[in-house]
Order: sequence, then C-alpha cells, then structure tokens
Amino acid sequence: MSKFDTYFLMKPAEVAEYAKEKLDVFAPDADLDCVEIGDGNINYIFKVWDKNDSKSVIVKQAGPTARISDAFVLSTDRTRIEADILILENKLAPGLVPEVYKYDEVMNCCSMEDLSDHEIMRFALMKHQKFPRFVDDITTFMVNTLLLTTDVVLEHKHKKELARSYVNPELCEITEDLVYTEPFNDYNGRNNVFPPNLEWVQQNLYGDQDLLLEVARLKFEFLTHAQSLIHGDLHTGSIFIKQDSTKVIDPEFAFYGPIGYDTGNVIANMIFAWANGDATISDEAVYADYVGWVEQVIVDIIDHFIVKWKIAWKENVTEILAKVPGFQEWYLHTVLSDTAAVTGLELCRRIVGLAQVKDITTIPDEAKRLRAERICLTAAKRFIKDRDSFLCGADFLNNLKQAEKEFTT
Repeated sequence: MSKFDTYFLMKPAEVAEYAKEKLDVFAPDADLDCVEIGDGNINYIFKVWDKNDSKSVIVKQAGPTARISDAFVLSTDRTRIEADILILENKLAPGLVPEVYKYDEVMNCCSMEDLSDHEIMRFALMKHQKFPRFVDDITTFMVNTLLLTTDVVLEHKHKKELARSYVNPELCEITEDLVYTEPFNDYNGRNNVFPPNLEWVQQNLYGDQDLLLEVARLKFEFLTHAQSLIHGDLHTGSIFIKQDSTKVIDPEFAFYGPIGYDTGNVIANMIFAWANGDATISDEAVYADYVGWVEQVIVDIIDHFIVKWKIAWKENVTEILAKVPGFQEWYLHTVLSDTAAVTGLELCRRIVGLAQVKDITTIPDEAKRLRAERICLTAAKRFIKDRDSFLCGADFLNNLKQAEKEFTT
C-alpha cells in the first residue's frame, strides 16, 4: 500500500518520492530533488529533477483552499479540469501548451512538462524584452481553442457534454467577485487601492452609475453565456515564453463562457506591459523601441485574430444557420465587443482589486505609478462603456493613447 493512496498536501520531499513512485519519467535508481516554485494565488507547484541527468518534471497540486486566502474554499476537481483542458488544447493548438504526463485523482495533482527554459511572460516584459513570435502564437492559440469549441463548429450535443464536464463553480465565483463585482464598489472591503488614487477611484469607478450599469450587464452575460471553452485566466502570468516558443499554462479557471473573456485578458495585460515601460524607461531610444513594440503587439493581436478567425470559420463551421450571409460578421462583432469590455474589466480589477499585477505595483516612482493607474483606468472605462465601437486593433490602441494624452503634462 502506498502513502499516496490517500490525499494529503505534499511537501517537496514527498513530491520527489511521489514522482519516483508514480511517474514514468525517471529511472528506478534516479537521485531526485524537489523545490516548490509556485508563487501564484491558487495552487502548489513543484519542480522535480534527477541530479544525475537533465530529466525534470513539474508537479502541480491543488489544496482545499486558495493560497491567496483561506477564505476561498475550492474544489480540488480544478486539477482534473486543468489536466483535461491542457490535453484538449494540445490537440487544438499543438505545441502551445505543456505536455501532460499524468493526472492523479487521489492526490489531486497533475504532472507535466517542465518549462524551465522558458520565462513567465509578465516578468520578461517587466525587463522590457520583446518576443517576435508572440502575436502569431497567441492568436493561433485563441482562435483554435475558442472558435473550435463553440456551437457553430461542434455537434450541439457534444458541446453540451463538454460544458457539463467543465462546470467550475468555485473558480467562476472568484472571477465573478474579483473581476465583475468588487472593483466597482468594494462592498466587502477587499479592494487594495493605491492610497493616492483612492479619492479618484471612489469618484470615477464607484460613483459612475453608467459604468456600474454596463458592468452589471457584463456580469450577467458572463454568468449565462456558455459560448466557448475558455481558458478563464489568460494573462501574461499564465504564459511561459522564450524567443522561439510560447506556452499557455494554468487553465484551471476553464469553463464554458464568453470568448471575449480570454481575448480581453490578453489585451489588458499587454496594456499593463505598456504602462510599466512608459513609467520606468528613461532612455528615449529604448523607450521608443520597447513601448513601440508593445503598441504594435496590441494592434496586431486584434487584427491577426480577426484574420485567422475568418479563415478558421470558413474551414470549420458546421452549423447550417451560421453560414447565413451576415451571421459571421455579427458573431465576430460580439466577440470584439466582449473583448473590449473585458479589457476594461481586467484593467480595473488588477489596479483596485485584491489580486494586482507587479507591472503596476513595482513602479518605484509614486507619481509615475499614479499616472499609470489613471491612464489604465480611464482607458478601461471607455472600453467598458463604449465596447461596441472597438472594431480593429487600431481602435484598441487609440483608446489607450487618448487616455495617455489626458495625463500628459
């Protein structure tokens, strides 16, 4: 009988023992070491390696509560969802997610490819690195995983079976609270507003009734719109990257929801990268090079997504009524509208909410951080309130640049 026949939350030494016993990655005589490497809000992540060769593996285990707070009691079934989704995503977008080796339903852990030769994209962008393959990779990933899991492509019963399999109420509740509710009222006191920005936030977010009405509409669309099998947390902290490779990780928030939730998260986090570069780069040539690249990425993600979407639609759509002239244009417009709205929601929640981003919080100059926050929040309000007006990449960038002008002296 194995000690791993009953669930418990493992420590590094136990993870190394688990890997040797349960995985086929290492030789029986392998000398293994392990260290915890995760610093996220939800799970426990370990790297296990053989001291005598180059073999290594990542083991990700789910606890009964989130790491960020014991107040978030979570089902450990999220690990099953993550493993299943990674396997499916690797079929739909080959090579753009890590390979899964094993899912263990007893220990609630998933063992997968080690991506130590990659870097978390958020941290790479904070060092103002550029990645020429990113636009092509992320737009391929989004089109293939999002469009190809919708009712317009899948047989409807199969799509409903998938939706039932990936019901994810505890993780969805976190999104509903942290993204769609708390940043706009702080009703339970969990928001974490930068003190110099508090009065502005109270007036321009909490006090904007038109904004609150639109956010209420968006929340109930999120609650009820089972459009596509979305990643659910697709930001630069969920992407491993290097110059010739992009890997999307951590789909534990996955469920059937609105496509724009994923696409909007990507755009918002590129705006955070822009804000960090704008606030911290003093050399004019370096600024022009890096910030200019980020701005072009924002435009290109939207425009390449549109082009690839139309090609994939033509090649994959099976629903007969989806082939009616004008339907594709209407459907894509709703996706772009949702993309703009979620861009705004993500900008707001990462600045005033509980779970913030280091792109903003590590800006050392208080005045520059305040300016960065105001630019992001001003752009966010337009993304939400005028979401139907964003039709191409230039529209997204122009909104950001207009907000920048308002806070440039």
